[in-house]
Amino acid sequence: MAGTTRAGTAGRTGADRVKAAAALMLAWVALLWLLEAVDLASGHALDAYGVSPREVVELRDVVPAAFLHFGFGHVAANTVPLLVFGFLAALGGIRRFLGVAALIVVADGLGVWLVAPPYSVTAGASGLIFGLFGYLLVRGFVDRKPMDIVVGLLIGAIWGSTILLGISPTQSGVSWQGHLFGLLAGVAAAFVFRRRRPRGAPGLTP
Repeated sequence: MAGTTRAGTAGRTGADRVKAAAALMLAWVALLWLLEAVDLASGHALDAYGVSPREVVELRDVVPAAFLHFGFGHVAANTVPLLVFGFLAALGGIRRFLGVAALIVVADGLGVWLVAPPYSVTAGASGLIFGLFGYLLVRGFVDRKPMDIVVGLLIGAIWGSTILLGISPTQSGVSWQGHLFGLLAGVAAAFVFRRRRPRGAPGLTP
């Protein structure tokens, strides 16, 4: 009887994680679309909250810029990868995901602020997307979890070429700096938020 209870609880916990991760990312993406609708209705007043480089006052826009876009086409391009990567990352725990996302957004925004071209304005969720890609790519190796390693290899195989193209400086009108700093921040986040194994625990966990 006790064994049945534990199995049932584990099943509910897994289902609850899936539901929480899905709900979080659907709400996140819905917020991006809502903000773009507000931006359109206000005559693109929110575009001013993008990051302009090396102006001290612009540091306040580092976080808001990750939630703003330049048109619905921009939002649409970011929607699917953000949903997929965010959902997979959030399955590891909502609090951990929020810490990872916060680190990526802040580090990416500061990187853009430091090295973006003069007179440019950068906004969009793509820095977070590239960061989540980097995080998922190495998380399994850092945590030594075979399932997460498989997930990282799969997303690397599916999206790897797109990511490489996104950090290429040859694309006009695309912030490759934001993509690159996001990617690096995501890899760093895998180490900062790695799972702590108890002493004597096996090297690999399911």
